[in-house]
Amino acid sequence: MSSDPRHFKVGEKIGYGMGDLASSLYVNFFNIYLLYFFVELGGVAPAAMALMLLLTKMFDAVTDPVMGAIGDRTRTRWGRYRPYLLWGAVPFGLFGAAIFAAPDLEPGSMLAWAYVTYILTMIAYTATNVPYSALMGVVSASADIRSSFATYRMVFSALAVVGVAIVATTMVRELGAGDEREGIMLTMFFLAAIATVSLLIAFAASKERIPPATTNGRIIDDLKVLVTTPAWIAVAIAATLTPVALASRGSSALFWFRYVANDSGEPVFAFLDRIGLFYTAFAIGQLVGVILAGALTKKFSKAHLLIAAGVLKVIAIVIFDMVPVDAIWPQTFAQIFVGVGLGMMMVLAYSMFTDIAEYIEWQSGRQMTGLAVSGAVFAIKTGIAFGLALPGFLFALTGFVPGEIQNEEARWGIDLAFAVVPGAIIIPAGLVMLFYKLDRKTMAALEADLIERRASV
Repeated sequence: MSSDPRHFKVGEKIGYGMGDLASSLYVNFFNIYLLYFFVELGGVAPAAMALMLLLTKMFDAVTDPVMGAIGDRTRTRWGRYRPYLLWGAVPFGLFGAAIFAAPDLEPGSMLAWAYVTYILTMIAYTATNVPYSALMGVVSASADIRSSFATYRMVFSALAVVGVAIVATTMVRELGAGDEREGIMLTMFFLAAIATVSLLIAFAASKERIPPATTNGRIIDDLKVLVTTPAWIAVAIAATLTPVALASRGSSALFWFRYVANDSGEPVFAFLDRIGLFYTAFAIGQLVGVILAGALTKKFSKAHLLIAAGVLKVIAIVIFDMVPVDAIWPQTFAQIFVGVGLGMMMVLAYSMFTDIAEYIEWQSGRQMTGLAVSGAVFAIKTGIAFGLALPGFLFALTGFVPGEIQNEEARWGIDLAFAVVPGAIIIPAGLVMLFYKLDRKTMAALEADLIERRASV
């Protein structure tokens, strides 16, 4: 398991990358339909649903470091992190499908259904996604190779966005045949099946090459090292703020198009309606951003690239919000660049966390890849929690009434969640990168030192 080839087969990278289809399909479908399903179609009060999303996601986020520590201490013939992809694949698929299989219930019972099924899904998400993310840290001792794996991972993440934007939104309309609830449920069944298979493929294709430490120290000591590492703090802040923008914009998009842009839901380009076109443009941009980041990290500082990506995303959101609400193609063009910015930021953040894990091992001798990466997942989920909850709270504060023509204040609340907050919150996410000091020269030196240390053990 200690062998570390300089040239990896593309098949392994593709197989590993497919694992991110599971989480990305869920996250993107939930971003579009979760709040809408329970508020607009299920009758749950926006504030109640927002609180549910906040509480369950915060609980989910807290479990991430626990799962990371468990993964670091797991020893099986398959490795430390790989077996969780095998063990968790089926529960992940079943629980995710259950969320939108809610029968016709009263709002209070619908809310209870949301709590139970969403918590179970997020537990399964943690049990698979944290080890999956940590796995990238042990496929190779090279930061450039890990960045390559991160690129493949984010390519499949972007393809999942394309799938949700083009296929899933169309399936909801066609399978529902006028019944949105049924369309959403049947589409989720399809996505859950794909997610299950993708995790099993990632398990089969991947290998762990960094040998585990003979013993691990106390978890509390690992945590102390982690939270006092400046580079980790900087990336964790950025990884918290960026998903707030993504989730808030995504979960309020259907409301924006319906109540602010007065979209009829009819196709505007081929078979795509405006929401489908919106997400397709975002997905195309994200794919471009992923590929661009993978190429640029070989020449430039990851911190500087992340700042540039954030600036690009903010400018694109501002342009989208400034053009007339019926300017479909200028909005689509701007949305492509929103995706480019996010695609770059995601590749950079995930590869940074595995670099930080190596830095911590080099500096302290502690091997804690799972915990370091679970910190990334914790930060991301915390950001998603606030981002998903934010629209519900803003809607409640500004007088949103489902199914009615909204007054000016309610429309402003929707626009806050869709554009103003997502644009503003990216700015500090870029600024904290000024404190990230693990440049290419530093990483190359510590990698060489670590290879010598591991060879002498």
